[in-house]
Amino acid sequence: MNPSADHAVTVLISRRVRPGQGAAFEPLCRQLMAVASGFQGYLGSQLVTPGEDPEADDGLYHVVLAFDSQAHLEAWQAAPARALGLAAMSPLLEAGHSIRPVSGLGLWFQPRHGPAPAAPLRWKVALVTWLGIYPTVGLVFSGLSPWLANWPLWARLGVMTAVVVAAMTWLVAPQLTRWMRPWLYRQPAAKPGRPL
Repeated sequence: MNPSADHAVTVLISRRVRPGQGAAFEPLCRQLMAVASGFQGYLGSQLVTPGEDPEADDGLYHVVLAFDSQAHLEAWQAAPARALGLAAMSPLLEAGHSIRPVSGLGLWFQPRHGPAPAAPLRWKVALVTWLGIYPTVGLVFSGLSPWLANWPLWARLGVMTAVVVAAMTWLVAPQLTRWMRPWLYRQPAAKPGRPL
């Protein structure tokens, strides 16, 4: 997948940390993310530690990194400051890493461990997203509407959409991904990517 230069780009980077080195790795990774935040086009990043992912094995860390364009992501990847940060982390890491470009809601359907598959086809992501959102919105609407009936429309929508997004991110989409993984994913991607 090659996002066009004028669209936001999100990547999921996975690295395995050597046993006992997590406490040293995490601050270095957060520091590198802070450095990235000073680069043009930076939209955000998040570190997911093994403790935050009940399905992950020990030592596997993930970073979600977003820039507003492919060109700005590549500028960050070519930056000397990034190279210095990666060099500082290198002794703490097992060999190898994986990087998965993620498009739109596809991030909900990226497995957090195991071999890196090719990104799901967009129509499959759209269908599975609808299968998750339809009942989730229905449940949230029927459950919260009586309690929020006297609230202004903008406030009701804000609360309901926040609950739907949280449910999709941490409950519904991961479960749908497990159930529908064989159908969602093609064979693992063969070409390597570049790390954070």
